[in-house]
Amino acid sequence: MWQYILRRFTYMIFTVWIISLITFAVIQLPPGDYVSTMVSQMINSGMDELPPDFEQQIREQYGLDQPLYQQYYKWVRNIVTEGNFGYSFVYKRDAKTIIMERLPASFALSAFSVLFVWIVALPIGIYSAVKQYSLADYLFTFVGFVGVAVPNFLFALVLMFISYKYMDRALIGLFSREYQDAPWSLAKFWDFIKHMGIPVIIIGTAGTAGLIRTMRANLLDELNKPYVDTARSKGLAETTLLWKYPVRHALNPFVSTVGWILPSLIAGELIVSIVLNLPTSGPVIFNSLMSQDMYVAAGFILVLSSLTVLGTFISDLLLAVLDPRIRLQ
Repeated sequence: MWQYILRRFTYMIFTVWIISLITFAVIQLPPGDYVSTMVSQMINSGMDELPPDFEQQIREQYGLDQPLYQQYYKWVRNIVTEGNFGYSFVYKRDAKTIIMERLPASFALSAFSVLFVWIVALPIGIYSAVKQYSLADYLFTFVGFVGVAVPNFLFALVLMFISYKYMDRALIGLFSREYQDAPWSLAKFWDFIKHMGIPVIIIGTAGTAGLIRTMRANLLDELNKPYVDTARSKGLAETTLLWKYPVRHALNPFVSTVGWILPSLIAGELIVSIVLNLPTSGPVIFNSLMSQDMYVAAGFILVLSSLTVLGTFISDLLLAVLDPRIRLQ
């Protein structure tokens, strides 16, 4: 078991390193850099007479005149040794500070969304498999297809309209105005929970719909196997039979998809956060990419990608606990 965990942990570290390489390279793909963008904005605003070496001086000041591999080495070295993700050209602050300010809200939103997906998808998937081709099965299938087909941002706009029309306020943001800058208290926490509902439902809908279909298909495959008929012929109660054997076996692919859920939630969180004005990582990532604030964008992508890899690692451990045969592979 410990060898399995060590092997998976090694794979996780190697994957995170590859992600850091790809992330830093992709951030550099657009032509120019932050200095080019800043100079273009200054010229467009009417500053025609800039010193000839102005652009080069700023680029040297930010270290953008160095080769790409040197910039990457310094970036990774500072992260590993100092926890320093670089400097934000736009916000004029350390990138680590910006990431730490936004990451808790993003993590809470993703965590609640994963819980929502599991709590909803697991029982509905089991019920749809047991009651195959029933009216409820067709209804859940239809709702699942709608959840997959409807874009998150459109769903967000619809729920905002409903909340404004029938609740006399649009539930945007994660706090009411009076709690925006207030210290944490029981009232502020309750206000946070109330505002969390709509984003969680929006972000989790697509993942829920997909996992319902996954669980239904897995359980139907298990219910048609000979061991189920054998257990039933021995007089085992239907409910006990269902939860002791088929559901447990059907959970293997279900658990393995935890690592797949997190990327989709993070991608959906970016757009939904912009639409709902949520103080999460989504709007900052978008603005950083648009303004080529490379260290903030790369830092956010690296951290969120690492959380995704961590989610896959956790799903591997859960699979090893659920099915001991996996430990031998």
